[in-house]
Formats: sequence, structure tokens, C-alpha cells
Amino acid sequence: MSRQAEPKGQNVAAQGSVVASMTLLSRISGFVRDVVLSYFFGASGIADAFFVAFRIPNFFRRLFAEGAFNQAFVPVLARYREQPRAELEEFVRVIFGNLGTVVLIVVFAGVLFAPGLITVFAPGFWADPERFDLATNLVRITFPYLGFISLTAFAGSLLNSHHRYAIPAFTPVLLNISLISAALTASLWFSEPVYALAWGVLLAGAAQLLFQVIPLARLGLLLRPKLALRHQGAKRVGALLLPAVFASSVGQINALIDTMLASTLVTGSISWLYYSDRLLELPIGLVAVALGTVLLPNLSRLAREDSREGFLATLDWGLRMAVLFGLPAAVALYLLALPLIATIFLHGALTTIDALMASLSLQAFAVGLLPLVLVKVLAPAFFAHEDTRSPFRAGVVAVAVNIVINLSLFQIMGHVGLALGTACAAWVNALLLARGLHQRGRIEIKRPLLVFMGCCALASAIMAGVLVMIAPDAAQWLSAGALTRGLWTAGLVAVGGSAYLLVLVVCGVHPRQLLHRA
Repeated sequence: MSRQAEPKGQNVAAQGSVVASMTLLSRISGFVRDVVLSYFFGASGIADAFFVAFRIPNFFRRLFAEGAFNQAFVPVLARYREQPRAELEEFVRVIFGNLGTVVLIVVFAGVLFAPGLITVFAPGFWADPERFDLATNLVRITFPYLGFISLTAFAGSLLNSHHRYAIPAFTPVLLNISLISAALTASLWFSEPVYALAWGVLLAGAAQLLFQVIPLARLGLLLRPKLALRHQGAKRVGALLLPAVFASSVGQINALIDTMLASTLVTGSISWLYYSDRLLELPIGLVAVALGTVLLPNLSRLAREDSREGFLATLDWGLRMAVLFGLPAAVALYLLALPLIATIFLHGALTTIDALMASLSLQAFAVGLLPLVLVKVLAPAFFAHEDTRSPFRAGVVAVAVNIVINLSLFQIMGHVGLALGTACAAWVNALLLARGLHQRGRIEIKRPLLVFMGCCALASAIMAGVLVMIAPDAAQWLSAGALTRGLWTAGLVAVGGSAYLLVLVVCGVHPRQLLHRA
């Protein structure tokens, strides 16, 4: 028997709760970060420049490191974990060396051609030379973050594959702490405070990588990198990587398109999308990312074992969790868009107009929340079978839909049209993935699952009615003080959540139904 054989009966629900709890801590610290940023920078031209400079390395990080790389690397890693230890270590060394070499070249090119990146990501900045130059300088500082965070994602994949989920899920907290510290001390060190944020991003990247060192050493996987492009495992990862780049990063590509078009709209449009997207990221992080993180290694193992029954049951559990948490979150974000934006961000430099504009794009984003969560459940079912081409084809269609809708609406609806295009593209992507799995016999939509989804829909509808009846109107939210808004929001969340859970209990949904062992 291989020394790397997996233990049987992995408790997927427990693993998901670990990731979700660590992600919750990350999201809370992220909200504190964004409150600080909105207080000092609001939705100004300077804020727009920083958010573009911050988005560029994050786009490449999610495109190559966390997105495509994970989907291509983890299933192949599952193979090597069944081999002798020496083969596993050689594979890890080679991937480490190859990835490190590629990101070093990319980082060097990014710093060198920073003006070109700004031209691509924010073409509207050309009309404002001062903002263009500021964004270019900021990118030259933030782009090396990509190198650190790419290696951090590689380390996190190794830890996740060994069912060590807490450390990788906690790591983003370090970025938030760094940016909060930078914003609070910026005026002490820089005449233009926004430069402190850029340096905070870079330092956070180094801290996040170092944070993974000890856990990797304990697994015996802190190995010397080796460059070997002809290694069989590396070639297999490379073959899976190209289509996975597109397949796993549809959301990031759509966000890039949104940013490009938003840069041609009125000043503040990029910031309005950023603040609303941050609220959308909370349920995506807590539910979608947690599900995707634990499903991929477990589905990969079940696919390698040719356990169809276990595979279908684990995917069924993922769909239940996606609907259970994703549907009410989407309804709540839509109905409470302005209350949430006002409560969290309406301070300091952010104005009431900014809050209203951000709440409108949040409502549009909320329409696509459920399919965004479902994609994180459905896509790993393809990747576990080393199939990256099918999600690639679905992704191409989704991006095309986003482009068509964006170009049709952004001149009429502004930034709201861009958010709506993203939501529609998410639905197209999720439906195409579900159809592809059904055609391959890798998903079964049986009556118990439909009944469960129906219960969640009924509970969400009743929750919506309760919130509509008791929520203050927009004028009250905007005129209320920060403490009052906070208490109102907490009360609405508590009442709405209680109504949702009560209906589920009446429908016969019990906690034991949420447990699953793969």
C-alpha cells in the first residue's frame, strides 16, 4: 500500500466548516480594511487608481495561481500521492521550480510594462494623465505581490491536498492587517498616502508566503525547487493548465471587462463596483470558496478510486450546501443592498451618492450570486476527472454573454449594467456546467434534492417578505447615525435569518441532513 494513500471516509462537512470559519475571519478583517479605505479615500480618482493597481496582480493571481493552477495541479497531485514518497517529492520540487521561474518572468515583465497594463485594464485613464501616471507607479509597486501570492497558492494547494485547510484559509487575513496598518500610518510616511497602500500589498505578499513555511516543513514538503519542463507530471499539469486558465477564471475575466468599461464612465464607477463586489465576496468566500476548496481534493480522490456512488453523493451534498446558503444570501443582499453599503462604508470620504450607486450595482450582482456559488461546486466535478476543456467551453460562452450584455447596457445603465452582465454570465456558466455533468452521468438531480431546494426557496421567499415589511426606507438609512444603522442591520439579519431557519425546520430540514462523509 502506498504511504500516501488517503484515509477513508473524509468528513467533508467538517472540512468545509474549517475553511468557512477561517474565511469568515478573513472576510471580517476584509470589511474592516474596506471601511478604513472608504473612510480615507472614498470613491475618488485616487481610490480608482489604487483599486486598478490592486486588481491587476489579483487578476493574474486568481487567473493562474489560485484558479487554473489549482484545478490543474490538485488532480495530478492526487495521482502522485498514491506513488512512493520519492516520486511525490520529485513532482513537488519540479512544480515548485517551474512555477517559480514562470512567475519571476511574469513579475519582471509586469513591472517593466506597467503603462501597458494600465492601458489594458483601465483604458479610460488615458483621458486623465495624472491618474494614469499614478496608477502606473502603483502597479510597479503592487505587481511583485503576484510572485509571492502565486507561491503562497501553491503551498496552500499542498496543504489542502493533505486536508490542512485552516492555514491557507487564514492567510488572507495578513493582507487585510497590512493594508489597515498602511492606511492608518500612511500620512506619517508618504506625501501621497495611497503609496502606503501599494507597499502594504507587497509586504503582505511576503508575509503570506512565509506563513506557509512551517506547516509545509511539518509535512516534509518544504523542498528545494527544480526546473524540469519535461517531467511527466509537469507536462500533465501544463496540458491541463491552458484550458483551466479560462475555465476557472470566468469571474475574474468578467471583472476585468467590467473594470475596463467602468474606467470610461464617470469618476467613481470603479470604486462603486469595488465596494459592491466586496459585499458579494462575503457569501462567495464563506460558501463557494469553502465548498470548492474541500470538494476538489475529495472528488479527485473519489474519481481516482472510481467510486461513482461516493462521487455522486459528495456532489449532491455540495449542491445542497450551495442552495442552502447561497439562495438566502442572494435574496438578503438584493433587499438589504443599501442598508449594508450604508452601514459598512458610509463614513468619512464616502458620500451618500456613492452609497446609493454602490447599492445599485450590489443588487445587480446579487442576481448572480447563486450561480456563482454553484459554479464553485460544479466545476470541481470536471477538474477531478482531469477534464478542463468542458468548463473552458462553458466559460467562453459565459464571457461572450457578459461582453454582449455589457456593451449593450453600460452606456445606458452605467456601472449597474456592467454588474448585471456579470450576473447573467454567471447563470449561463452554471447552467452549461450542470448540463455537461448530466450528459456525462456525473450528476443526478433526484427528488430528495429537488424537495430540499424547494424548501430553501420557500424559506427564502418568506424571509424576503419579513424583511420588506420591517426594513426602514432608504431615506431613513441615509439619515441615521452609524450606530443606529449598525443596530438596524444586525436586527434585520437576525430576524431574517431566524425566519429562514424556522421555515426550514417546519419543512423537515434537520442539521443531520447537512453532514456528509466522502
